[in-house]
Amino acid sequence: MDRYEVEGHEVIEAHAKRSGNGAHVYVPKAWAGSTVKVVRVTDPPDE
Repeated sequence: MDRYEVEGHEVIEAHAKRSGNGAHVYVPKAWAGSTVKVVRVTDPPDE
């Protein structure tokens, strides 16, 4: 696993949920219009 250092204001932990041909991660409504970064911290499940 790689290690990343990210500066920011808040952190949430969420599960990516299937959506069409991709996946979504929901964040608080107050974050709308903000720039966010998403980091995968576990291996993807076997399909």
